[in-house]
Amino acid sequence: MSPTIYTIILSSLATGTIITMTSFHWLMAWIGLELNTLAIIPIISTLHHPRSTEAATKYFLTQAAASAMILFSSMINAWNMGTWDITQMSYAPSNILLSLALALKLGLAPAHFWLPEVLQGSTLSTAFIIATWQKLAPMSLIYMTMNNLPSMILLMLGLTSSASGGWSGLNQTQTRKIMAYSSIAHLGWMAMIASIMSNIMIMNLVVYLMMTTALFTSLIGSKSKKIKDTATTWTTSPTLAIIMMLTLLSLGGLPPLTGFLPKWLILEELIMQNLAPMATAMAMSALLSLFFYLRLTYTTTLTLPPNTLQMKFKW
Repeated sequence: MSPTIYTIILSSLATGTIITMTSFHWLMAWIGLELNTLAIIPIISTLHHPRSTEAATKYFLTQAAASAMILFSSMINAWNMGTWDITQMSYAPSNILLSLALALKLGLAPAHFWLPEVLQGSTLSTAFIIATWQKLAPMSLIYMTMNNLPSMILLMLGLTSSASGGWSGLNQTQTRKIMAYSSIAHLGWMAMIASIMSNIMIMNLVVYLMMTTALFTSLIGSKSKKIKDTATTWTTSPTLAIIMMLTLLSLGGLPPLTGFLPKWLILEELIMQNLAPMATAMAMSALLSLFFYLRLTYTTTLTLPPNTLQMKFKW
């Protein structure tokens, strides 16, 4: 793809997100989401490979379905309440439909099956865009409609996402799929706190974006597509291997590191709201995610060939 076209597509992607984040009318928000989807499709399918074409098709179908559901829910709300204002979503059926549509758009469980497949079919840099930038527009819609979304549905979506992100990630050897399941689990934490305290959700989103950016940059730099590729990162750059280890542990949420802060605040807030069983379940599901982060950390920095050589050298 020529740099000019790539620049135009990336600026369209940014414009779509910004339109959604700054609009108060549902039609404008929908236009932003559609622009966003249409801009990322050529980026996913640049490889001219059956896997990337399949990923682009899957992404397009799920996002188009989710956008249509969002438009439908806002139309129902406008029909019954006479307003297209995003902050005035007060009709209960349209709120339920909207929360399910946003779950499909973000990749929250049980509507998460498209996300690992799409990330696996894309390049590492495209997967990075999908896992970070593409989450901004739906999250801003959640933030704007926060007061009206059914909190029980959000809590259940959060719990199932965190658990299924942890369970499914245990079985993976591809770094892109691991990052997809990591994204699902983190979004689960955000959905969990969304209806209770939106400030913590925003902080969690910012921390997640920073850590995921750091990790994807490390993976792109070391060309690590599988877990076994990470074992030879130290041959390229020992510093990068150490940074990667710290980022992985931070994503897992180990105490002295940044990733622990949002989890701690969310658990504290859940307990204050008398949701101790929910907090316990979330903490347990975080342990599942921690296991596969620790496995990546182990292969990245704690194995030095030729003592425990499970991997091939880069040459």
